[in-house]
Amino acid sequence: MGGDHGPHECVPGALRALRSDPELRLLLVGDAARIDPLLATLTQAERARIEIVPASEVVEMHEHPRDAIRRKKSSSMRVCVDLVKAGRAAGCVSAGNTGALTAIAHFVLKTIPGVERAAIMSAIPSANGHTHMLDLGANTGATAVQLGQFAVMGSIVVRDVYGVAAPRVGLLNIGEEDIKGHEIVQEAHALLAALPVRYVGFVEGDDIFSGELDVVVTDGFTGNVALKTMEGVAGLIAGRLRREFGASAASRLAGLVARPVLRRVGADLDPRRYNGACMVGVAGVVVKSHGSADALAFSRAVTLAALAARRGLTGHIAQALAAQGS
Repeated sequence: MGGDHGPHECVPGALRALRSDPELRLLLVGDAARIDPLLATLTQAERARIEIVPASEVVEMHEHPRDAIRRKKSSSMRVCVDLVKAGRAAGCVSAGNTGALTAIAHFVLKTIPGVERAAIMSAIPSANGHTHMLDLGANTGATAVQLGQFAVMGSIVVRDVYGVAAPRVGLLNIGEEDIKGHEIVQEAHALLAALPVRYVGFVEGDDIFSGELDVVVTDGFTGNVALKTMEGVAGLIAGRLRREFGASAASRLAGLVARPVLRRVGADLDPRRYNGACMVGVAGVVVKSHGSADALAFSRAVTLAALAARRGLTGHIAQALAAQGS
């Protein structure tokens, strides 16, 4: 029910994921009167894999996370997380209020032992595939210890879920030199060097796309600003290319010649293909979709949640942290 578009995009997106995954089952949480008409095109077999779970309230995008916990216990977001807690759902996907989802996930599911704060983690296209970055907005700030926990969790996810044997971990900073950065980053730098991760040191913003890193660690404020900046630049380039290729007959002809290449590049860099960020560190699979996600983007978030559940993301993190502490 959340996000900028609500059921109008979220339900078709969920159905898109359902049709691409024959083993997927969906619990659509929210206002049945708004959801049910959007299921009219389903086959009988597809409809059998869907259940509408009613929820009488919605957490609005402007609401404070504390109010979402105290005053909206029947919200679609709260009911969705409760389903994970009860074991009825393997994971939760929401395009709604990020702060509220973070707070509700912490309150209902709790964090994995050894984790102070969960972090939002997502894949970002790079020169050689993907770079995984966290935190992307769950926490506006982070202590050095929490940044260290983000590094460990990020490394575990990339290793055990995405199959990278020895993930390279970098700490985002304003420079690569050891003397750069504020006190928390400096403290985290020393801490990460002593952790059981393949820490390569400080990295800068342009290193995110270099293909030489697997995990980039930062606080949620910086990470979210960086993510939105990347999305804005991608949109700017796409818009500028469309304008220039349509500027004249010669440009349109050049555009026709270049169209196959542009389509491949555009598809590879399309932010919708990378939508969906795992909230790593809570005791259950929770995936945050971009609030402005369309059906295609939301389907990717649902698919990511299914992958995380099947790969046992939460269990991998818990086992690794328990082994590290023992």
